[in-house]
Amino acid sequence: MPAFRKRWSLRALGAGAALPLSLLSCPSHAQVVPGQLSSNTVIGGNVKQHADAVLAIMSYTTVPDVTTSNLSVNNGLTGNPGFGQTQFGGGFTLSRSFPLYMEGTLAYSRYDPVFIATDGAQQRAVPTKWNTFSGTVGLGWDFRITDELAFRPILNGTIGRVSSDLKVGQTLFNHVTDSNLQFLENGSLDAYGYGGSLMLDYEHYRENYEIDAELRATDIYLRSFGGSSQAVQGSATAQQVSLWTRWRAPTGWHALDRPVRYVLEAAYSHYFGDSAGVLGFNDLTSLGVGLELDSSRYPVIVTRTRAIVRYVFGRNVHGVSFGFAMSF
Repeated sequence: MPAFRKRWSLRALGAGAALPLSLLSCPSHAQVVPGQLSSNTVIGGNVKQHADAVLAIMSYTTVPDVTTSNLSVNNGLTGNPGFGQTQFGGGFTLSRSFPLYMEGTLAYSRYDPVFIATDGAQQRAVPTKWNTFSGTVGLGWDFRITDELAFRPILNGTIGRVSSDLKVGQTLFNHVTDSNLQFLENGSLDAYGYGGSLMLDYEHYRENYEIDAELRATDIYLRSFGGSSQAVQGSATAQQVSLWTRWRAPTGWHALDRPVRYVLEAAYSHYFGDSAGVLGFNDLTSLGVGLELDSSRYPVIVTRTRAIVRYVFGRNVHGVSFGFAMSF
């Protein structure tokens, strides 16, 4: 019978995958009155639509997920990052006798769509820069099915902020009054979310190897509120099904008076709702390999430290990332 382990796992990914995917607005021609700037002069359409897309992108950060913990999506024309995301997250169950599960994530993402603005006499590319910050917490309860398998319903809550740091040149935008463009100029909106997850957690621990697996379905509704631009409001749903697995076994080496383990990891995530297709794909797969140091022999807070290299791929996207995690 495997011994229960109270674990707090903190995951942070550093270097992100470079994914060749274009996030530029699709140009479309618009008629404008010379000397006047209107909402139609942003070629590629509705800025609010893109703000909704940013809110949909925020949905990727609401769930602890190794496939999207760190993404760097390249602009298809310039090669510069059009989207980047980093997420820190972890979770643990208090004990077998009181199986309260708690989790939390903090995430940052940056989205750089490109608009074309004109006053009738000249055109200029406007490389908008939107930043999102979000945090998600979850409370759940473990219902034991077997000694190694638990069913875990989780309640989730999210709070976040989308802001623009664009500094628009006064030469072209001296008389800008359109509220959509005001949002581009240092506008912002706040968002909150609520929903839940259902998880199956499998832990199979033996002396010579350890197996962890989590199957999770998540549905979180995001909605904007407040913000400096009332014209830019929206909502999005974060709907996702993911499977994460990990195998750990001794390498035969020793460090810190404990065996050094090798780690094999595989994960798959499928996105539904507003998350589906917003970055050009509906699912991602991650394959990882790494090493783990065990420091549990010493009186330190960190019991295990893992470094993992992952290959992430999906439809028309692929890349490599480096992951770093600690267990407490």
